[in-house]
Amino acid sequence: MEINLTRKNNLFHFEAKNASGELLQMDANPVIGGEGKGFRPMETLLAGLGGCSGIDVVNILTKQKAALKDLQIQIKASRKETEIPAIFEEINVHYILIGDLEKSKVEKALQLTFDKYCSVAHILGATARLSYTFEIKA
Repeated sequence: MEINLTRKNNLFHFEAKNASGELLQMDANPVIGGEGKGFRPMETLLAGLGGCSGIDVVNILTKQKAALKDLQIQIKASRKETEIPAIFEEINVHYILIGDLEKSKVEKALQLTFDKYCSVAHILGATARLSYTFEIKA
């Protein structure tokens, strides 16, 4: 795996590019001069958690032949703002699953995702209290 970053201005705006050419814009917090031209680095970690766990949940439910129509993921996190570095203290991932789904299958998919498959969850869970919740909508 390889990621290359290019500074895009004289401030804090960076563009990250992966091996397949996909781009991600990043910028600093406006408090230190960021201009809001992209995700802040800590936001990319949360987005990575959502993407990694979402892929795993969809994959597991698909293998279970569950009738998942759509999935939305909301992540809320708090940081140890008084410490340097200001690492995540708590992270909650909330899944909104749309479809005619059995609660037990969703619970199993989430348990497998967080306990076994999602690498990002394992990394972030090493330093933060990581939790998840879900709701099913028909």
